Amino acid sequence: MKKKLLCLALAGAMSMAAQAADKVKVGFVSTLSGPGGILGVAIRDGFQLGIEHTGGKLGGLPVELLIEDDQQKPDVAKQLADKLIKRDKVDFMTGIVFQNILQAAQASVLGSETYYISPNTGPSELAGAGCNPYFFAVSWVSDSYSEATGKNMTDKGYKNVFVIAPNYPGGKDVVNGFKRYYKGNYAGEVYTKLGQLDYAVEISQMRAAKPDAVFFFLPGGMGVNFLKQWHQAGMNKEFPLFGTGWSFDQDTLAAVGEPTLGALNASHWNLDLDNAANKKFVADFEKKFGRLPNEFAAQGYDAAMLIDAAVRDVKGKIEDKAALRKALEAANFKSVRGAFKFNKNHFPIQNYYLRQVVKDDKGRFVNKTAGTIFTDHQDAYVSACNM
Repeated sequence: MKKKLLCLALAGAMSMAAQAADKVKVGFVSTLSGPGGILGVAIRDGFQLGIEHTGGKLGGLPVELLIEDDQQKPDVAKQLADKLIKRDKVDFMTGIVFQNILQAAQASVLGSETYYISPNTGPSELAGAGCNPYFFAVSWVSDSYSEATGKNMTDKGYKNVFVIAPNYPGGKDVVNGFKRYYKGNYAGEVYTKLGQLDYAVEISQMRAAKPDAVFFFLPGGMGVNFLKQWHQAGMNKEFPLFGTGWSFDQDTLAAVGEPTLGALNASHWNLDLDNAANKKFVADFEKKFGRLPNEFAAQGYDAAMLIDAAVRDVKGKIEDKAALRKALEAANFKSVRGAFKFNKNHFPIQNYYLRQVVKDDKGRFVNKTAGTIFTDHQDAYVSACNM
């Protein structure tokens, strides 16, 4: 009798394990305040629009979205990740903007075998030898934008460039990517404090160095302040300025305005990409939030679309980690960038475009796609990934 009851109990447990979950719990930790808050807000808004487009569900299951502000503090991010995983028992984690914030939380997330869908930061170590089956990035490796910028500046014949970036792992990755494709000399190389807002000293250094162009990476409010001070100092009349798409995203253009006009930058996405998913995303984002979306919002949206597709493909059986991984790797969703494909390290293989800041027919400062720098570009680290 006891043996029979044990068999029935085991059968019941197996049956329950095979059933679909009754909801999907997503832990969303992001920088929603301070100088970097504008980036996290864009990711959050894009992610929430994605859920709206899927009928308020992910893969057909109701969504419980738990949103937390990491305040751009690594220790806060780790505490929040621990809470969401251990207490709230989320099925997915997403949202983090900055690489140093992810580094503080990733051991808790990936160590618990919780799938992390990165809507932004793409650390080089997670693309190479440290690649992880529970980490997926719908964005890029941190140095990919700057690789494209470096190639573009080399192609344009610049020989002596000044470089400025924040002193944190993401900033170092960006500069390393630039150096991988830029073949000229360096008039100077400066790393600022992350979150710095006054660039008088650095601008004086650039002027004294007399480069033939300047490459900068200063995300969020850092870039807004830098561009305003650059213009106020008259530097726009002295030196060509190049940046990544992050430095000329739509929120930055709206905040800075005229000083951005004509600037060239590189990105994997733009407002004018001609596909149905992107057109709907751009139109509905503007209608819902009263502003045009940027790269960060587009990546937040794609993160939601990826989770939706994976949960749908496993028919809601999200406890089956192996099946869920295969579904995430398949990426059966319509991306706002067009065709989407993961490499073996769970980073995208994708195009990178040259964009130029122009005024649209409504007088708004926007990026116009001016060409393709890389087609189906793979990151520099994938060969070291053994997945």
